[in-house]
Amino acid sequence: MAAIISCNFVTPRLPTNRIQTTHYKCNSNNGRVLSRRLLPKCCVKNHNHNPFQKLKECAISIALAAGLITGIPAVADANINANINMAMPDVSVLISGPPIKDPGALLRYALPIDNKAVREVQKPLEDITDSLKIAGVKALDPVERNVRQASRTLKQGKSLIVEGLAESKKEHGMELLQKLEAGMDELQQIVEDRDRDAVAPKQKELLNYVGGVEEDMVDGFPYEVPEEYQSMPLLKGRATVDMKVKVKDNPNVDECVFRIVLDGYNAPVTAGNFVDLVQRHFYDGMEIQRADGFVVQTGDPEGPAEGFIDPSTEKTRTIPLEIMVEGEKSPFYGATLEELGLYKAQTKLPFNAFGTMAMARDEFEDNSGSSQVFWLLKESELTPSNANILDGRYAVFGYVTENEGLLADVKVGDVIQSIQVVSGLENLVNPSYKIAA
Repeated sequence: MAAIISCNFVTPRLPTNRIQTTHYKCNSNNGRVLSRRLLPKCCVKNHNHNPFQKLKECAISIALAAGLITGIPAVADANINANINMAMPDVSVLISGPPIKDPGALLRYALPIDNKAVREVQKPLEDITDSLKIAGVKALDPVERNVRQASRTLKQGKSLIVEGLAESKKEHGMELLQKLEAGMDELQQIVEDRDRDAVAPKQKELLNYVGGVEEDMVDGFPYEVPEEYQSMPLLKGRATVDMKVKVKDNPNVDECVFRIVLDGYNAPVTAGNFVDLVQRHFYDGMEIQRADGFVVQTGDPEGPAEGFIDPSTEKTRTIPLEIMVEGEKSPFYGATLEELGLYKAQTKLPFNAFGTMAMARDEFEDNSGSSQVFWLLKESELTPSNANILDGRYAVFGYVTENEGLLADVKVGDVIQSIQVVSGLENLVNPSYKIAA
């Protein structure tokens, strides 16, 4: 699972081969493979192209490769830094405003809805997080402004919010709105009592209500999955799973449960494949196979196969690369955004949050994902939020929403005791695990 970079373009890869390393060291076999694969091919075949541009791309590729393999930025030379700064606007999203890094907020904004009124309630509640960065009780003054703004917009836009609820979910959505209104009053009282410590838990509760209301605005599944993938396990909606990990040799952490929200609205094939494997208990008892400070990765079964062998076919089950882009009604399949020429497109599920979950795949084959998954840990010069060189190249299908910070304590050899679906299993279509049973 070493990171391999092509000199033709800035493209980090997370291949599916199992890594045998920890602490950024490779054994001799992997070392030889990495050395051979990382040799840049810098010859200029087309003399009409600028040779200095080619050299620049190669320098960037080498820097990215080193950074992804070691898990730390390898760009130390000032000239290379300058080259990267020159190249990034050609391949990254042009950013306006600070990136969203909270997994809950990313999931809320990724819902296929268009209701301005509820977004105007959501935004000031999310802004409380920034207000709380101010030290001491001084933070409560901007928090109070946030709460008043949210309360005011809720009262003014409630009728529009109610109109946006799906008919089949309207009763539940109304209940959540009532809880949201009552919670706003409670939060206002917390601020008046100058109880800073109680603000964040109440904020989280209110945002959960907002997210629930927004989910109740989604009426059915919003698009048709391409015919060639319709028989695969599909998650037509969202599901939540709890991953229980036994952490070895750590006096501070023994066992941890990571809650993960899987987004089938934006990655139905990828999320459906994972939920189907969870229901097969595929990951139960499996070790963490990569943990280098950059990503945590697992899913490579024992034996020569690098993915899930479907008992019905006795072959590796693979799924297509699946990327949903802002402004599109359905995902792109079978190609990276780079290959599609969509260099400035923004993905609906970006690699912005600590604990972003994505499907690993073979370096040179877009449609080779099977069972290996990874969680992104660090934000670096190579992977800044909203301009991430992984976006559009790997299929993100969920985020760790609880205990995500503890992913940094997970290491190679720690054991996934179990992964269990706690909600949303009814959204799984074509589950192959039932056929197997």
